Amino acid sequence: MTSNLQRSKTTQLHGGYDGSEPPLAPPLDASPRILKHGDMFALLNAHGDVEPTDLMGAGIYMRDTRRLSRMRLTLAGEALLLLSSHVTLETGALIADLANPDIWRDGDKILPRDTLHVYRTKYLWEGSCHERIAVRSFDLNAIETDLDLSFDVDFADIFEARGYERAQRGDVAVSVEGGDTVTFTYASADGERRVTRLRFWPRPTEIAERRARWRLDLPARGSRTVFVDLQCDPQAEAKVPPRRFFSQMRHACRSIMAQTHRGAQVETSDELVNQVFSRSRADITMLTTETAQGAYPFAGVPWFSTPFGRDGIITAWLMLWADPHIARGVLRYLAAAQASSDDPASDAEPGKILHESRDGELANLGLVPFRRYYGSVDSTPLFVALAGAYWRRTGNADVIHEIWPAVSRALDWIERDGDRDRDGFVEYFRRRPDGLVNQGWKDSSDSTFHADGRLAEGPIALVEVQGYVYDALRSGSVLARIMGEHERADRLASRANELLERIDRAFWQDEMGFYAMALDGEKRPCAVRGSNVGHLLFSGAARPARVGEVVRAMMSPTFFSGYGIRTVATTEARYNPMSYHNGSVWPHDTALAALGMARYGHTDDAARLFGAILDAASTMDLQRLPELFCGFRRRRGVAPTLYPVACSPQAWAAAAPFGMLAASLGLEVDARARTVRLTRPHLPERLERVMVRRIPVGDGTADIYITRAAGSVAIDVPHRSRGVEIDVKM
Repeated sequence: MTSNLQRSKTTQLHGGYDGSEPPLAPPLDASPRILKHGDMFALLNAHGDVEPTDLMGAGIYMRDTRRLSRMRLTLAGEALLLLSSHVTLETGALIADLANPDIWRDGDKILPRDTLHVYRTKYLWEGSCHERIAVRSFDLNAIETDLDLSFDVDFADIFEARGYERAQRGDVAVSVEGGDTVTFTYASADGERRVTRLRFWPRPTEIAERRARWRLDLPARGSRTVFVDLQCDPQAEAKVPPRRFFSQMRHACRSIMAQTHRGAQVETSDELVNQVFSRSRADITMLTTETAQGAYPFAGVPWFSTPFGRDGIITAWLMLWADPHIARGVLRYLAAAQASSDDPASDAEPGKILHESRDGELANLGLVPFRRYYGSVDSTPLFVALAGAYWRRTGNADVIHEIWPAVSRALDWIERDGDRDRDGFVEYFRRRPDGLVNQGWKDSSDSTFHADGRLAEGPIALVEVQGYVYDALRSGSVLARIMGEHERADRLASRANELLERIDRAFWQDEMGFYAMALDGEKRPCAVRGSNVGHLLFSGAARPARVGEVVRAMMSPTFFSGYGIRTVATTEARYNPMSYHNGSVWPHDTALAALGMARYGHTDDAARLFGAILDAASTMDLQRLPELFCGFRRRRGVAPTLYPVACSPQAWAAAAPFGMLAASLGLEVDARARTVRLTRPHLPERLERVMVRRIPVGDGTADIYITRAAGSVAIDVPHRSRGVEIDVKM
């Protein structure tokens, strides 16, 4: 039976094809949908569209260049209704359920809403975006309708998408080829050929430079499917889109599952917490890109989808107990990218470790300083310290021998260029006028200041950096001895001990009962209570007699918001819970503070912080921890206030739950001794039990179950490989 609407055998629902834009969509779910694989990422709305009006910087990007700046799907000339939208853990694909709105013609409703279901699947793989659009009718009559896809490519640099204004840029050429392909080509000023090719199947009924249309004949309760391939590699294999869609999805699924299930697996008594860990592991997998040196977790999407030295090191460290494979790739990549010459334009000095790497047109032209940028003071000591932690965790002598020349040069930088005034502290100052003013992890322009709010003038010695240097010297001593450089090993160990005393004398402030945030260029303490001190604990560079007072301060309401540790205490002059670095909560920052507390035996406080971060994550979209959130005091029944432009996902935020679990349990793995150690283990109040399976220990594994019991915990070991020991100290 067919419909007689509009005096036709078939309901005809067509939109005009006059080149004008379709009407704006109704309000959307404001949460973006993020896809990433390799050097490519997508920032989409919940419909799966690229709409600049919905999301700042929306688009599909490849190596810091936007390869799709607009894409909009409409049916019968109307915007679709959103039913549901999510990114799958198994394939990293966006799944969007959409439906038609009420369709009106000449004042008559000719099709009720929710008659046509549009099932949209989109994923990235090896430089391409693959999409399947399935339209299914639930009408008892046949329907004829138009499915329209409008699109555009501007080849904007990632910094342009963030607001950078440039005086001149190249031209974009577009061509229609063979009735099923549209190719955009950009005349880049840096000489690199950039191409976006869109291929459609089946061949559209109508095609133009920025739009494709399919006239769909839907039988009663019938369906039709359209495939779209977006290719950024001009040499990509020209397979038929349906074949590419299904074959590449199989490859993607196998690869993602293999990476996600590598290393230790965590399961708890709380289903929401399980979702937090699953999402965190999936995000680490998504953000990790295979480089020539191994796996490297890119910092975050959208603005930091590139290698960052500091971010990669801290992410690898937080994941080290569970998956040391990540640290191996990070160490090898950063060793290969180490600065070998003096270059003020990139803040490079021999032995210095990379801050950031960019591949976009603006970076290639030198219009932004980040092609290979070395403007961070902490990446170099953190690199050496991670190498030592990796050795303790894995005993992998082959990697240590491979990276030792880079470790040695990094230690030379710490003693030479890192400490130009030879006062025993590593300081920073920028050598390029448009480089970063502040070069610690809190790198916003107002993040280092005095008690009265005055900004500190450099060169600046951050307290946490001195902790990293202490750890680097100790680790360097151990590694030098492995390499047979015993005299150097002794000297590094002696320097570490001297630095420990020097930190306490210069940074401890009796009147605050806390360490100063930094020393300014005149060696005056910035007497500000900052979360920087949590990193000092993490490095083991605080005097044990001071730690109790420090931990009490950090767990007080001035620091602890109820959801995490604020970057500065509420008592400080520049405290602002909505700021980037002056009162907000960063999950990785709280995780490092928790690990620092655990290092000094305060695992009960670490467990409390872990519970707070889990509570925050449980309220987040997709149970995904963002880069940061606002530091307002926790209120009953109220979720954390989001920071509007936080990266989400962000690698070190995703790794934070794994680091905090280790802190709560006092968990360490010594592969050379084939031992898993638990020291004063605690659980957050919301967890009755935690099951950690397949902890890598040398060539073996161990499973450990932790259960709350009579104010303490009980430990069970259902499996351990032959020769693996479990050492528990309650």
